[in-house]
Amino acid sequence: MGIGTGRAQEEAEAMYLLFFVPSVSDLALESNPSDHPRASTIFLSKSQTDVREKRKSNHINHVSPGQLTKKYSSCSTIFIDDSTVSQPNLRSTIKCVTLAIFYHIKNRDSDRSLDIFDEKSHPLTREEVPDDYYKQTTAECAIVTLVYLERLLTYAEIDICPSNWKRIVLGAILLASKVWDDQAVWNVDYCQILKDITVEDMNEMERHFLELLQFNINVPASVYAKYYFDLRSLADDNNLSFLLEPLSKERAQKLEAISRLCEDKYKDLSKAAMRRSFSADNLVGIRRSNAILS
Repeated sequence: MGIGTGRAQEEAEAMYLLFFVPSVSDLALESNPSDHPRASTIFLSKSQTDVREKRKSNHINHVSPGQLTKKYSSCSTIFIDDSTVSQPNLRSTIKCVTLAIFYHIKNRDSDRSLDIFDEKSHPLTREEVPDDYYKQTTAECAIVTLVYLERLLTYAEIDICPSNWKRIVLGAILLASKVWDDQAVWNVDYCQILKDITVEDMNEMERHFLELLQFNINVPASVYAKYYFDLRSLADDNNLSFLLEPLSKERAQKLEAISRLCEDKYKDLSKAAMRRSFSADNLVGIRRSNAILS
């Protein structure tokens, strides 16, 4: 084999490695569920241990399923709940996201944390939180909050623990509401609810959250849909039922209209994501970000 032939072979091998063999960063991206639609969500994986043990216990103890209350569709009647991927049910979504966070804490691998999220060092409130606090967010925002939460745990290599979960969730809600909602809540508004946290502390936490996310606030539509359906799977595994009602003509027409408008809605989000972040004045990345859904 001549020198020229050997060099050509080396160049061909180099081109193969460059274009066809995934890099370490590519493999890391594909294993991160908050970035890649084919990667399994962390919360669903953490819940499976408890689900298997529950099923095993029921089998050993011969627990009777009891009276069947689940409704099944027939040729004449179709039962459907009021939650869709484009318009999730708020109360059911909040319950599912809360359960997902619970499994994160319960089945955590360790107690890795950062001081900025430690509630012992930075208490949020000593007063009772209002009952309607969940109404401060939307169902879509709750799903994106979970995406940001798992992205933080992966990027920063930390765990969500009893001492930091409130501040981590709050940081994710802050970011998700500003990127997703048309009328985002200002940081000072949260301070009216959480009496023991200052605006300066809230701003600092938001800056740290963004830096730990490497300013990656983009959530592809495929990732959003995966989290929505995995939350529904989590609900099924834990007997969190969605209210089923017979599908009426009006409901069918409404669903058809929603599906037609869904694409336009996601396109409009690119404009909403251009809003300024009023609390993080020194940050440029959040001000001119890409649309949250792509």
